[in-house]
Amino acid sequence: MPSITRAVATLLIVCLSIGLAGTSVWAFPDKPIRLLISFPPGGSTDAMARIVQQGVEKLLGQPLVLENRPGAGGLIAIDAVAKSAPDGHVIGLGGTAALGSSHAFQAKGQDVRKDVVPVTGLAGSPFILAAPTSFQGNSARDVIAAAKVQKLTIGHGGNGTLMHLTAEMFNQMAAINLALVPYRGMAPVVTDLIGSHVSFGIIDPPSGMSAIEAGKIKPLAVTSLKRSPRLPDVPTVAESGVPGFESNGSFGIVVPAGTPADVIAKLNAAFVTVLNDPAIVKRIRELGAEPLPMTPAEFSRFVEIEARKWIKVAASSNVKPD
Repeated sequence: MPSITRAVATLLIVCLSIGLAGTSVWAFPDKPIRLLISFPPGGSTDAMARIVQQGVEKLLGQPLVLENRPGAGGLIAIDAVAKSAPDGHVIGLGGTAALGSSHAFQAKGQDVRKDVVPVTGLAGSPFILAAPTSFQGNSARDVIAAAKVQKLTIGHGGNGTLMHLTAEMFNQMAAINLALVPYRGMAPVVTDLIGSHVSFGIIDPPSGMSAIEAGKIKPLAVTSLKRSPRLPDVPTVAESGVPGFESNGSFGIVVPAGTPADVIAKLNAAFVTVLNDPAIVKRIRELGAEPLPMTPAEFSRFVEIEARKWIKVAASSNVKPD
């Protein structure tokens, strides 16, 4: 009888192993989820995380703990995610520069794209070329003209970030040489524009709209090919003397490589559901951004397309993270 019992037990274990192949064997999530954010508080990435936080918590039944890990062009947070246990309880929110073109900034043989896998896009928006109110010009064309006769500066959100790459591309395509000034995120760029401590800045709508609406800084151009609905009277860089110029900041959710497919699917379903909620869409659009709900495969393709563009800019300007 004991031998029969052991045989039955063995058979059950084998059947369960076969039935659970490719899936996680625990009820995910079974503890709080940590979301590591690539940028400091006050910027667009942080703002979007806080907008979706409550909805994701309700759907997953666990707290979503936000941790800001800025630095190295967004790579510090993503590297920490890559080194975490692949169980879905540590996830990352990173920009396309860190997720797609980061291997251009890392040591030979390293590529963060192989160490993390996509879950979904979160949100995206064009950047704004802005200036202190004391600047006499009103467009990117005026910036180019001024830069050809003066030594001027342009602030961005940190070395290796997409804001940095956008500023580099502006220099390249406009044939000018604005001195680039790195900051730890976009909120301090806005602060220094208000105080006239930097000539220009590359900022995004969530970081800069309140200062723009209060008349504290001047928007000169947006970096998308089409004008922004939030700033319909502000021309694009492309229509202001730099044809073909386009840069859109976007970011999304990733998990460590090796995370079970069903865990990724559950995370994707939670974030996508929240991003399709009309109330959430409204809040995101009020900040000048657009929600980017995607399947993991769609987000992976999106990152790859962005990477091809920014790798060239990084290589030609020797861009490196902090």
